[in-house]
Amino acid sequence: MRKHVWVKEIPTNTRDAVSLVVMLRSVLKLKPFEFICNQTRAAAASNCQRKIGMTVDRVYLRNDANSQDLHINFRYTNAELNIDRDFNFCRKLDEKLEGALTRIRGNIEKQFNKKLKKVKRKSPAEVQEPLSETVTDGSGELIVEFRRSNDKLEDLTFAEILNNNSANLTLHILDKTYNVVLNQPWIVNLVLPTCIMAGFAVYPSKLEMKYTDKAFCKAEWFKGKMPPSGNVQHANWSKCGEGFFYETSNEDVGHLLKFVLTPGNAAGNVGPAVEHISKNEVQAGPGQCPFETRHLFTQTRLQDDSFRVVSYNILADLYADSDYSRSYLFPYCPAYALKVEYRKQLYIKELLGYNADIICLQEVDKKIFEYDLKPVLEDQNFKGIIAEKGSCGEGIATFFRTDRFDLLESYSINIGEQLNTLEAFKDLWQKIQSNKKLVERIWNRSTTLQLNLLKMKNERYILVANTHLYFHPDADHIRLLQFGFSMLYLEDIYKKTLQKFNLENEKQLAIVFCGDFNSVPECGIYRLMTERFVDKDFIDWSSNAEEAVQDVSLGQPFAIKSACGTPEYTNYTHLFAACLDYIFYQCDRLEVEQFAPLPTNEELKANTAIPSVVFPSDHLALIADLKFIAN
Repeated sequence: MRKHVWVKEIPTNTRDAVSLVVMLRSVLKLKPFEFICNQTRAAAASNCQRKIGMTVDRVYLRNDANSQDLHINFRYTNAELNIDRDFNFCRKLDEKLEGALTRIRGNIEKQFNKKLKKVKRKSPAEVQEPLSETVTDGSGELIVEFRRSNDKLEDLTFAEILNNNSANLTLHILDKTYNVVLNQPWIVNLVLPTCIMAGFAVYPSKLEMKYTDKAFCKAEWFKGKMPPSGNVQHANWSKCGEGFFYETSNEDVGHLLKFVLTPGNAAGNVGPAVEHISKNEVQAGPGQCPFETRHLFTQTRLQDDSFRVVSYNILADLYADSDYSRSYLFPYCPAYALKVEYRKQLYIKELLGYNADIICLQEVDKKIFEYDLKPVLEDQNFKGIIAEKGSCGEGIATFFRTDRFDLLESYSINIGEQLNTLEAFKDLWQKIQSNKKLVERIWNRSTTLQLNLLKMKNERYILVANTHLYFHPDADHIRLLQFGFSMLYLEDIYKKTLQKFNLENEKQLAIVFCGDFNSVPECGIYRLMTERFVDKDFIDWSSNAEEAVQDVSLGQPFAIKSACGTPEYTNYTHLFAACLDYIFYQCDRLEVEQFAPLPTNEELKANTAIPSVVFPSDHLALIADLKFIAN
C-alpha cells in the first residue's frame, strides 16, 4: 500500500528542495513517484493529443513570418526525481533572453516543489544536501541559459541570437544540453472525431501543422480495446492502417482508434510525432444507405469532353442541431442522427461515391469546410472555394478536380449588399429602389452568389455558378429578384470572360448554374431559365402585398435547361416536400449524358421523412453527367 505523507514546511530555495527529494528517496527507500504531466494525465483519460516523439536533446523554436511570437518547446527529464514532461512557452522575439529563462527556471522549480507535497522531511539536518555545482550557478540558482559555441549569451533578444540562424545555439538546463532547432515540422493541433462508425472513413477532425508537407509525413492507425484498468495508455495496440484516412469495418466495432502522425517536409526534416486516441469506440454503422444504390450509376470517372456535376444542400449544423429543429422541423429524426459528427460521415461517403468532377454545395458550415470537406476532397485532387453568407457561419462552396480543370477566375458577391453599387445591376435597381420595404428586405438577406471560371485541359471553359436563395414562403418575389440580379451578374462576367480570354468561338464557353433555389418549377425562376422571360404580371411579383413588385419584367439571353428535369422531390420533410434544387446548364453548348435517379418515395418515407439515420440532409443530391456538344 502506498503511504501518503505531508511536508509541514516547503523550502523556498530550489537547492534545498531538490536535496530534500533526493535524500528522502534514499533514506526512506521510496519507490519512484508516479508523475503524470498535464498532457499525459489527459491522455490517460483518452481523447488527448500527446507528443510522443519530442527528443530530449532538442529545444524546438518556432516563429512564423510577420509574427513576433516565438514558441519554445522542449522535453525535460530527470531520472532521480522521476520528472518527464513537455514544457511549452510563448515569448516575443524582441524580448531579452533573461525574461524567458526566468520563466523556464520557475516552471522547473514548480515541478520540484510539487514533489515535496508527497513526502515528509525527517529533520533539518538531513535536508542540507547541496546540489552538484554542475547544475547551479554561483548564487545557487538552477542553470538555465542559452549558449553559442559554449559561450553564455546575455543581454540579447531572441531576434538577435536567431537572426534566421540557429547554428551552434544550445539551451542548458541543469546538467542537460539541448540543441536549438528552428521551425522544424510541427503539429500544432490534432483531434480525432468523437463519433466513428464502421463502414465510413475516419480522419483527423482537426489538424493544424506548421512547416510541414503532408506528402512527407508518416501517418499510422492502430486499434485496441480499453484495458480493465481504465487507463487507455496500457491498451494493447495493433496496427490497422496507414495514411491520413482509414476505412473502418465491422471488425473495428468496439475498438478505440489511435492515430500517430510524424510530421516531415521536403527538406528531409522530421518533427516530433504526436498521437491521439479516440474518445469513443468505433460504433456499428446504419447499414445500407440509399445513396449507395445511386453510386451504381457513378462507378467510373468521366473523361474527355464529359464531366459530372453534383449539387447538394448538405444541411448546415446551425439548422439541424437545435431545440427548434429537434422538436419542430425534424422531430422524426433521432437526435444523434441530427448531429453533424454523425451526418458528415454519411454525406462525405456519399459525395466520394459519386466520382464527380464539379461539386456545388449549399449550407456548408465554415468548420466543416475547413476540417472535413477540404482535407478529404483535396486528398482526391479537388480544390475547394467557400463563399460565406454574412456572419452566420455557413455558406456555399464549389469543389473541382485539379487534374481536370484549372481555376482561372473566382467571384463571390452578397447580392443585397451590391444592389446599388454594381453597374450590371443599375437598370433593375432603378426599377425597384422606390419600394422601401422591398429594398430593405432584400438588403437584409445574406444571399450569396459564387462564380468560378474553370478551364478544362482540352481548352473548354465552364462558368460554374452556385447559390442558395431566400427560403421564406411569402418571398417568391424576393427570390425572383435575387435570381434576376444573379443572372445579370453572370451575363456580365460571361461577356468579360469572352473578351479577357479572347474566345472567338463562344461554344468554347458553357454555363452551369447549381443551387438550392427554394423555388418550385411553377415559379418564375424556372420559367426565366427555361423560357428566358418573366413578364411584369407574373404571379410571383405579388407574393407579399406590401412588397409587391410593380412594372418589372426579367429576361436572360442563354438557352438553359434543367439537367435532372423537375423531379417530384429534392427536399422532403414532414412539413414540406417539393422540387427546389436544380442543375441548370447551357443546352446549346452542353448535352446531358445521364443523371442519377433519385431515391424512391418508399425510401424517403421509410423513416417518416428526411433527414434520417440513412439520409444526412433534408435535401437530395442532384448528379448529372454533361458533355460538350461537338462543334
